[in-house]
Amino acid sequence: MSESVRLDKWLWAARFYKTRPLAQKAIEGGKVKVDSARGKAGKQLQIGQKLEVRVGLELYHITVMGLSEKRGPATVARKLYEESEESKLARERASEERKAAAAAEPRFDKGKPDKQQRRLIQKLKQKNR
Repeated sequence: MSESVRLDKWLWAARFYKTRPLAQKAIEGGKVKVDSARGKAGKQLQIGQKLEVRVGLELYHITVMGLSEKRGPATVARKLYEESEESKLARERASEERKAAAAAEPRFDKGKPDKQQRRLIQKLKQKNR
């Protein structure tokens, strides 16, 4: 194993992104920080460096524990990094908040809207005119 790996290859091997081009786009889009600085796809990553990775709505604060240029099983990929406890708790809290917000919103995807839902739709349409 080498002493350093390209950031985009490592993110792909650690299974944060499904493909290297997706990892590169995320890095270019500023969704990955290395030691609190914006990362670059060609940056050589080393063991012990701290990463901040945003995947969708999830934000991971991780420490690099291993290096790999090859994508392996998820169990092996999980050993390449260690997530901080604060990060895990923050992600769980955010997930619960999103679930609570989704449960509080009226749902219109269960077939034909009832009378109350139709009135809400009419109000929205009139408001947007």
